[in-house]
Amino acid sequence: MAGLTGGDPSLLRRINSAVVLHALRATDSATLTEITRVTGLSRPTVEGVVEGLIEAGLVVEAAADGSTARRQGRPARRFRFRAEAGHLLGLEIGPHRVAALLSDLDGRVIGAQAKDVDENASADERLERLRTAVAELLRRAGVARGSLRAVGAATPGIVEADGTVRLGTALPGWTGLGLGERLSRSFKCPVLVENDANAAAVAEHWKGSATECEDMVFVLAGLSPGAGALIGGRLHRGYGGAAGEIGALHLLGRDVTPETLLSTTDQPLHPLDEQAVAKVFAQAREGDERARAAVERFIQRLVHDVAALALALDPEMVVIGGWAAGLDGVLEPLRRELARYCLRPPRVALSLLGEAAVATGALRLALDHVEEQLFAVEGATARR
Repeated sequence: MAGLTGGDPSLLRRINSAVVLHALRATDSATLTEITRVTGLSRPTVEGVVEGLIEAGLVVEAAADGSTARRQGRPARRFRFRAEAGHLLGLEIGPHRVAALLSDLDGRVIGAQAKDVDENASADERLERLRTAVAELLRRAGVARGSLRAVGAATPGIVEADGTVRLGTALPGWTGLGLGERLSRSFKCPVLVENDANAAAVAEHWKGSATECEDMVFVLAGLSPGAGALIGGRLHRGYGGAAGEIGALHLLGRDVTPETLLSTTDQPLHPLDEQAVAKVFAQAREGDERARAAVERFIQRLVHDVAALALALDPEMVVIGGWAAGLDGVLEPLRRELARYCLRPPRVALSLLGEAAVATGALRLALDHVEEQLFAVEGATARR
């Protein structure tokens, strides 16, 4: 093994533990012989690693009937990864609601909680609402807060690596908020903060419409649409964390702000909020011509913004989420526009996860963090 010598026993143990743990996690249970065959490690090494993982609480002996027990001396002892050894949280902090998903270490969701919040609520009120939702979720699931291994949180805005919201116009008092630090006060585990569209892109790649795509764009379509992109299966944040902020593209033109596009009068729509926009959409469905024209203008602007992003990134797939996913006729105009400009137009689909996409992506980010700690072996191989 390059770079390792006989003086690296602790590193070797960590590598071997990661290899064995990864093998056990990939199956319901396995014998020592099966682990040895899969990992290529020696039998004595596997035995020692498994005993260490049992002591650490990450592995348990599985009896033949599926219950867990320690039965010494049996020739065909089976072992399994203890997904219940820890838990993860995925949090969504949005304009109108906060939500939390709770999972085990395999990413299996075991509980969910959501609460409405006033769009004009202060940062303190919004975070208190989130804390209440989390407390209720943990209590209902019977999970101790100390069992949490990582927390992922997703929010509108441009988010720094340390969890500070550099710019967040969708939520009052959000710009400059040290969200990562504020959330860390409630948890004794790592807290990872991400932009909501980025988290949703991760979710659609994990469990949604884009599970087979390594290059994809997720568009979180709202009053100010944002997008998240995966390139080669990895989240692309950009130099300043602002990749995908297509809501700012209206600044490049005149009279193309959402207030103008969605107006049914000769004056810009004011106030521009979800309630006012919902009224315009309702009027359009009822046949109001000016409202239908406003919705058509908005769809065309969204289509142009997404097309610009697709031309820049050349994704295999574009997934539309957010409330625009419910607009009639949003997919076909987008397909036509992409076909006009793209050499190989990407596939276009609606989100499969709906409003759960953001919290699901935040949960996946927490799971990624734990997997890096438990399973990842960078630049090294197991010692036989």
